[in-house]
Amino acid sequence: MIRFTDEHVAQWREDGFCVIDDFFSSEEITPLVADFESLYPAQPEDAREPVYMDPEADDYAVARRSQFRNIHSLPYDGGIELNMISLHPALIRFAQALLGVDDVLCYQSHTWAKFTGQTDYEQDFHCDFHNHTLTVPSDDHASRTVDFILYLTDVTEQNGALRYVTKQDVVKALGRSALAAYTDEEQERLRRYEKKVEVPAGGILAHGIDTMHRGANLLEPGGRRFTMTVGYKAAGNDNIQYHVWQTGADKDWGKIINQASPEQLTVLGFPPPGDKFWSLRTLKLTQRRWPELDMSTYFSAASTEL
Repeated sequence: MIRFTDEHVAQWREDGFCVIDDFFSSEEITPLVADFESLYPAQPEDAREPVYMDPEADDYAVARRSQFRNIHSLPYDGGIELNMISLHPALIRFAQALLGVDDVLCYQSHTWAKFTGQTDYEQDFHCDFHNHTLTVPSDDHASRTVDFILYLTDVTEQNGALRYVTKQDVVKALGRSALAAYTDEEQERLRRYEKKVEVPAGGILAHGIDTMHRGANLLEPGGRRFTMTVGYKAAGNDNIQYHVWQTGADKDWGKIINQASPEQLTVLGFPPPGDKFWSLRTLKLTQRRWPELDMSTYFSAASTEL
């Protein structure tokens, strides 16, 4: 399950970004695309020419929110493969290596489908920390986060390739490290250094919440861009949060819980086997809540005093 190198880890820590073209196989991606096509069927208007919104228009702020349609959070109304890809062992290993910690939590997982003609997806350069923390990104890489963007369709400049600026190039462009660029002049200077994430289906982008990037418009008639965003943090890092999985308790978590290994359950917040949380009472009640979950590892790792 090791699909990355030490060079990828070093690049992420230095640049803030790392792209791997073939992280997932076509066999792993194909069922996810089928679920996306069911969840987000293309509408006739999606074959139109690109849409361009006027930033000076009175309704621009409202119209811009239309970029964020076609987003759902875990668990998904789809197959087991779609629901389990966020907890893929290779992603867990990569998150552990990037953050330099043994214990990680998956704190974000959402889908995002974009279609040419639905809206204007162009954005200014920004960092994503505002809706992940009430403070700012940490100086210590172990206390930061890693956001993975999983690409389920081929992405080129014509269908919304994300633009980014490495941390070193931000300093070159603005004369300082920065988490925001407030003026048109600063935005233009960043664009001179931007790189495009053009990847085949199965590729991933790893970046942090302290990295400058922007969304770009879809230009190809009938174009589409299917992605998932999956965020990991070090266990115990209470400064960072996004999804609170318990708020979706009415969703079909059985698709995940009943399929997951103890490690995958741990990155969702389950105490690991042998943890002091597990008493005879909590073991039996958890088994009653999830009757199809194989809890043999939890029972066998529990204290002999039970």
